[in-house]
Order: sequence, then structure tokens, then C-alpha cells
Amino acid sequence: MKPYLPLSVIALCLLFTAQAVEPEPSDKSVDLFDGKSLSGWASVLVDDTVKMEDVWSVKDGVLVCKGEPLGYLYTKDAFQDFHLVVEWRWAPGGKPGNSGVLMRIAGEAIGFMPKCVEAQLQSGSAGDIWAFRGAHVEGDADRARQIKDHKDLGDFQGVGKIEAAEKEPGEWNRYDIKMKGGGLELRVNGKLVNQATGLDELAGPIGLQSEGGEVHFRTVRLTPLSD
Repeated sequence: MKPYLPLSVIALCLLFTAQAVEPEPSDKSVDLFDGKSLSGWASVLVDDTVKMEDVWSVKDGVLVCKGEPLGYLYTKDAFQDFHLVVEWRWAPGGKPGNSGVLMRIAGEAIGFMPKCVEAQLQSGSAGDIWAFRGAHVEGDADRARQIKDHKDLGDFQGVGKIEAAEKEPGEWNRYDIKMKGGGLELRVNGKLVNQATGLDELAGPIGLQSEGGEVHFRTVRLTPLSD
């Protein structure tokens, strides 16, 4: 006969596991999105006649991105090593599309993308990692990707996710992104989905992409990481 653990012990183990994956905000945490406004953010859009507020708005505590024109919202402050929590969903009843979380943004954008590392949000591809405009990333050789001569982005590289962990379109998802030194770890809804090394060690803004589909964000919280 197999031994069985009491339910109380199992529940306690699950609680500690959940806390290890999704820690509560610390006194060092910063809500980059305050749930009320676009304070602390600026934008880049391929159509410079369009205002940030025409693409990005706040409704009932949710940051709403229309998805057009292409571009990104970015923090006015720069960050290097951090644990970033982003909660997102595709517009309920709408068609899921593409977006991304941009990190360590460096320099001016070329078109709609700057030099940066991206945690992919494209529907069905959340957990992929990409490095654009000369940014570096390394990962498992079996999941390494190289794109050549893209019409908008030129050459870039990435690391494909280990497995999918997204919920159905219209439901809220959670990204836990840990960037420290040259390393990057991604969890989607509590599940480890990717790891990478070899990233450029520099401070840069955090960005959220406008890339063709209405996407919502309700949490963008950053906790600095130190030695």
C-alpha cells in the first residue's frame, strides 16, 4: 500500500511552492502602471501624427492598447536587474494579436522596434524570447532561432519557449520576468517557460508593444534585484 500525505501537508507544500513562484510585492516594488493614468510613460509610434493617448488609454483600472499604429509605450525611468510582473489579456470577444514586453531598451527606435530584449506576448507564443537591433541572447541550442532579412527588423535572434502556458484568449495571464546580470527567466501563469543567458548588461526602459491587436494590461509591477 502506498503511503498518503494528509491533505493539510499537501496544501502547505502547495502554498510554499506558489509563494516561491509568485512572491508578494515587497517594500521595494514599484507599480509602473498606477491603474489611473499614463504617468511615467512615453511612447514611440510609426505615425508621428498620432498621439499616445489615441493608442493607449486607462479604463476601469486597465491599461488598454488599441494595437494600431505600430509602436510601443516605454517607461521614462531605466532599469537593469529586476523581477517584473505583467498581467495581460486579449480584448474579450476580439481577435487575439501580437504584443510584447520590451526590456533594457537602448537607443532610438528604428521603425517600430528599438534595440532591446523582448518577452513575447503574441497569442500562442508567450514565453518566446527575442533580441533585436544587435541585442544579444543565448539559450538552449535546440530552441535557438535566427531570423534573417526580415522586412522591418532585419536580422535578429531568439530562444523559443519550452512549453505553452497561456490561458484562452480573453482571460487574464501573468508573466513573471526575472532579469539579473546576463540571465533572463520567464514564467507564464506560474510555469517556467524559458531561460536565456548572454544578455547585454545595461539599464534601459521597460516597454509594452502596440502591434496589431487590442491588448489589456492591469499590472505592471517591478521589484529591483540586487546582490
